Amino acid sequence: MDRVKIRPAVAADAAALLEIYAPYVRETTITFEYETPGKETFAGRIEAIAAEYPYLVCEIDGRIAAYAYGHRHMERAAYQWNAELSVYVDRGQLRRGIGRALYQAVMEILKLQNVQTVYGIVTSPNENSERLHVAMGFTKRALFPQMGYKFDRWLDVAWYEKNLGGHGKDMEPFKAIGLVNPETLTRIMENCAGEIAKAL
Repeated sequence: MDRVKIRPAVAADAAALLEIYAPYVRETTITFEYETPGKETFAGRIEAIAAEYPYLVCEIDGRIAAYAYGHRHMERAAYQWNAELSVYVDRGQLRRGIGRALYQAVMEILKLQNVQTVYGIVTSPNENSERLHVAMGFTKRALFPQMGYKFDRWLDVAWYEKNLGGHGKDMEPFKAIGLVNPETLTRIMENCAGEIAKAL
């Protein structure tokens, strides 16, 4: 069995993903949630996003070490070619290239879905996330001061942007992930898992 595997998330992963996510809620300003969602709520989020967008988990030695996903950035029809990205890595697995490889896999899939622009929305300062986005070719487009309030302080939010497509005319509409060739999805996930395996 391969030591590293990237695969689509399913609702049954909710408990494992919450083990990764909960410390970020309780102890950091990386997420603006105040309370850790319950397992059923989180499972519903996974199902809702995964029905349309890539929602991936990375397993190392059979245990989920990280997850990442893309989702609709804004609701109006003209925004359908944009997506927002999120990645959460178990804090015992940081700085091993896992988040970067998962991010790359999500972006490669989004490109196949006709997404043209992706955004990373980052609490600022957040050195790890800011460094990740810059290293992956994102451009910092905006800084919104005092946009959120958590742990008794006001927090700035930075928007990072990366173009995936050519922004041409006569655009094909957004394509749900179920319409993407499954063999191509598998190849992307295997390639990115291989990059993680090299770094372990």
